[in-house]
Amino acid sequence: MWRWLLLAGIVVVADQATKHAAVSALAGQPPVAVTSFFNLVLVYNPGAAFSFLAGAGGWQREFFTIIALAASVWIVWLLYRHPRQSLFCVALALVLGGALGNVIDRIMIGAVVDFLDFHAWGWHWPAFNVADSAITCGAVLLVWDGLRSPALQNIS
Repeated sequence: MWRWLLLAGIVVVADQATKHAAVSALAGQPPVAVTSFFNLVLVYNPGAAFSFLAGAGGWQREFFTIIALAASVWIVWLLYRHPRQSLFCVALALVLGGALGNVIDRIMIGAVVDFLDFHAWGWHWPAFNVADSAITCGAVLLVWDGLRSPALQNIS
């Protein structure tokens, strides 16, 4: 189980380091065009993914923190119960690290720091961060692992 917790820890460290760098470099600055489809921009998101509930009255900070911490406890329990299911555990570790990275922001500054801005043809994907990327990759791997499970392979 410790290797999976180490992976989650690496995600947290990478997430926090990149957020610190983004805040240091981008505070008070306009978006920085890196390519024709990618900018660095500093955004503080008090909501959840895609700024869901960002305009709520402030209760969402505690709400999303509690949900992320409860999910983290459940994920650690799953890692303990299934340490030899490598793909499953990698996916869980990515989600765990991403969730904890964003929880740190919520607790420390009241919002999640986002700084990666992809765009095309005038359309911008909502800004995100390393933690969000880890959560997304972990979720995709969980679906893939679920589709590969022996129970589903016997259905056809």
